[in-house]
Amino acid sequence: MRYAWIDTQRKVYPLPLMCDVLTVSISGYRAWKRGGSPMRKRLTDTQMLALIQAIDKELKGSYSSPRMVREMRDRGFPASKQRVERLMRENGIRARHKLRYKATTDSKHNLPVAKNLLARDFTPPAPNKVWTADMTYIWTDEGWLYLAVVIDLFNREVVGWSIKPRMTTDIVMDALTMAWFRRKPEPGLMHHSDRGSQYASHAFQARLKEYGMVCSMSRKGNYWDNAPTESFFNSLKNERVHGTRYRTKEEAKADLFDYIEPFYNRKRKHSTLGYASPKKFMDDWLSNQHEKELAA
Repeated sequence: MRYAWIDTQRKVYPLPLMCDVLTVSISGYRAWKRGGSPMRKRLTDTQMLALIQAIDKELKGSYSSPRMVREMRDRGFPASKQRVERLMRENGIRARHKLRYKATTDSKHNLPVAKNLLARDFTPPAPNKVWTADMTYIWTDEGWLYLAVVIDLFNREVVGWSIKPRMTTDIVMDALTMAWFRRKPEPGLMHHSDRGSQYASHAFQARLKEYGMVCSMSRKGNYWDNAPTESFFNSLKNERVHGTRYRTKEEAKADLFDYIEPFYNRKRKHSTLGYASPKKFMDDWLSNQHEKELAA
């Protein structure tokens, strides 16, 4: 609802301005804060456009019209797909243009590689059954940075990540270690990656064995075998990195953290999750599991 959205933006916009744009009274907002439940009114095109522009600015141009519609509805504003599409199109509001992903895999090595056990089955029935991993690159004025991630395929959450100036084995090991400490999965979890030298290294394979994980690797040159992780990197690059100039590596690290943790894991709506965020999808699943246990 409008009052809830206003409450989240108090540090960004003046209260009188927001109330004026959304045609609500300051006294009504304050009554809502005390526990009231004001009536909704249909937004005019001007009001809806102001809301779209505010959300677009808040989320840094991440959403196209389908996610924008979901975001507005979740905030309590009635919004039709056709109306939002029209207002965004007429006012030049669009998600950042998508660019192709550039591979960074170094598979020219003599290390052993694992079979593709995942076989593109990207929908495990529960958390901590299948994790996928990969790396990408980010340019800064001080040179390259590399980002390694580990994603739980169940709710597409980035459960582990590491940022370093070199693509060495320790970057993927640090991302895996973070994921393990966060989730503490039972033995038998499948870890899927490409067949790059970092993942095939003896040190990384020993860490997988230590954690009781089963190794799976994509077929040579077949990026679709790890499509969900490639999709995450595409979202990261298109929604945040492309068009952003990072003057320092520290600036880039801070922005990558801001994208992964507060935004991607907790806010960003995923079409594969029914337009829920990874956190909400997991919370709903855990709640359903608890209810089933109580009913048993």
